[in-house]
Amino acid sequence: MPHMESALYSPYGSFELKAKYQRNFLFGTLATTSFVLLILGITWLVQQVGKEEAVFDAPVVIRTVADLGPPPTLARKPPQVQVNQPQVAAPRVGIPTPVADDEVVDEDVVLATREEMAEIVAPEISTQAGDDIVVDIAEEDYLPSIDEFVPVEIIAEMIYYEKPPYPRLAEQAGLEGLVWVKALVGSDGTVKDAVVYKSSGTPSLDDAATAAAPKCKFKPAIQNGRPVAMWVTYKVEFILQNN
Repeated sequence: MPHMESALYSPYGSFELKAKYQRNFLFGTLATTSFVLLILGITWLVQQVGKEEAVFDAPVVIRTVADLGPPPTLARKPPQVQVNQPQVAAPRVGIPTPVADDEVVDEDVVLATREEMAEIVAPEISTQAGDDIVVDIAEEDYLPSIDEFVPVEIIAEMIYYEKPPYPRLAEQAGLEGLVWVKALVGSDGTVKDAVVYKSSGTPSLDDAATAAAPKCKFKPAIQNGRPVAMWVTYKVEFILQNN
């Protein structure tokens, strides 16, 4: 009986386990920690190998205030708007044509004033029978051609308008129109000649407008203080009166 109790309560097994407990626990902790650190180290090494080597520029050394440069502007610049430029053909430059010396315009020419032009005495026009050309035209009787330009200070002005009678056939047909008449006004203010400058499309209206032109009166054009003849243009309207 005493032998059985000593076998049940023997301290051998319990003592051995307790004696190795601290050592086994320390060994297991160190092994686990080492394994975790190894995994973390391998991960960090792989990440470092995958990264590119950083390139650092040389440091900028500022020795004076001038090296700082201008400060950034505080004003906000407006946004740039893209504008499509129209397609314009480049002008063509022609080749200059050489001319004679007497045809070159003199830039130093001094133009006479109106008073100086009025003081110029025109040469007397007389008949000379000894040459091939005989000129016997008084200056006040000279009449310019229909396309001739007459430089004047004051153009001819109508002071009396003779309304032409309405052509009977055009009135019965209900025709209306606008005729532009070009009249030659002499130095005395009378109409020397008249032509149709722009037709109305109806011949009877055009004929009536030119037939009444000699009865119109004008203030003659003035050139160098004297009346001269010139061509003028005016309109004649043919409009039916509503009954």
